[in-house]
Amino acid sequence: MSKYNKADQKKMKIVKIILGIVVALSIAFFALGIFVRELTYSSEVTINKPLPEVFKIFNNDEKLSEWIPEIKSIKSVVKTEEVKGSTYMITVNNQGNEIVLEEKVLDFVNNERVKLFFNGGGMLKIDDYTFETSSNGNTKLSLITNVKSDNFILGCMLPLVKGKLAEQDQQYLNNFKRFVESSND
Repeated sequence: MSKYNKADQKKMKIVKIILGIVVALSIAFFALGIFVRELTYSSEVTINKPLPEVFKIFNNDEKLSEWIPEIKSIKSVVKTEEVKGSTYMITVNNQGNEIVLEEKVLDFVNNERVKLFFNGGGMLKIDDYTFETSSNGNTKLSLITNVKSDNFILGCMLPLVKGKLAEQDQQYLNNFKRFVESSND
């Protein structure tokens, strides 16, 4: 005769199945961090204003919080004459928590390109913005984003939040479009 009755055996089988599922999900979660080291995605918007005006507003730090509302403050740490190499400390409100990001300008070509590196909150992010004049005189603003993590656990989560990150960056570009098109600068 078995040491356990049928009810106990059924409960143990259910526990084993649940543990198996938990182990499988854990392995899958950690495998994400091993196989997916970084994310790349793009966003784009066409703005009904001329490129020089769009570029000027885009690079006005005092207007940044108009289209990225989470920004609480921007402090210049190193400011270079050619802009490239300039560094800033940006304080953002992330769902009620303040996070300080270091921003470094990796490339700056007037009326063509702004490439920024952000480090903070466990994420390393490069935003590469390009500006082009479209055939009808409007401005096409494109963004290619690359995101990595500086720790393994956060890296495991990156593939799970890629859609949210891409959606947020697209929303910022849409906010910028609305702000520029309503602006009289």
